[in-house]
Amino acid sequence: MRSISRVAGVSINTVTKLLVDAGLACANFHDEVVREIPAQRVQCDEIWSFSYAKQKNVKHAKAAPEGAGDAWTWTGIDADSKLIVSWHVGDRSAFTGTSFMADLKARLANRVQLTTDGHRAYLKAVSEVDFDADFAMLNKIFAATPAGPGRYSPAACIGTIKTPVMGNPDPQHISTSFVERQNLTMRVSMRRFTRLTAFSKKFENHCHALALYFFFYNFCRVHKTLGATPAMAAGVTDRIMKMEDAVSLIDAANPIPAIRGPYKKSAAAEISN
Repeated sequence: MRSISRVAGVSINTVTKLLVDAGLACANFHDEVVREIPAQRVQCDEIWSFSYAKQKNVKHAKAAPEGAGDAWTWTGIDADSKLIVSWHVGDRSAFTGTSFMADLKARLANRVQLTTDGHRAYLKAVSEVDFDADFAMLNKIFAATPAGPGRYSPAACIGTIKTPVMGNPDPQHISTSFVERQNLTMRVSMRRFTRLTAFSKKFENHCHALALYFFFYNFCRVHKTLGATPAMAAGVTDRIMKMEDAVSLIDAANPIPAIRGPYKKSAAAEISN
């Protein structure tokens, strides 16, 4: 953001305000448009990040704002259209999982096969919102040692256990591969999710950046395997949208205030000329 302010020759506060306006406009657009999605298979996962400081360092941080610490982004993706049907940012508790599942359920048009990882919060969340789905969990088995030599190298996955929980899920489609691949796309698309690079200073700005990203991913970015955007594949829209559309959403949400006072007539005449 500071690089943008230097290149554009504007204040960092101007860039921050633009991010806030864009985030609010894109979040409202997603909330209004992504409804009644005719999905068949939905995969859910959560990805870690943080704002201001990591959770273990918040108590030692200077003037840590509200919301500082770990920030988990919960996502639900349509396995066929690759549309992000719902996303929610919070902690990793069952309370946040319930809020996420309630929103996901409200955006679907029919019964789906739902697959999550082994996080126990999903069990309570699906039960709490009375999610009508064929629900299964995919539990991964990891090796005791890291797969690579680096400090952040993850442990190797040496197996999986498919556990049907509710309904009659098809074992062939008990998978979280698509949502985990989308997590990688998030990491390479937003520096806020890449380790040892950058992070959000405020929780609210973290959410605004996510709203802008999901607008781009769902409506603007052509998926290579589909030849269309996820929103087009899901039948939400019939065209490839551009970031100019996001600018239009910002302008519509923030109209130019009317001219008031004694200069109103002269200003109106000037505009007409």
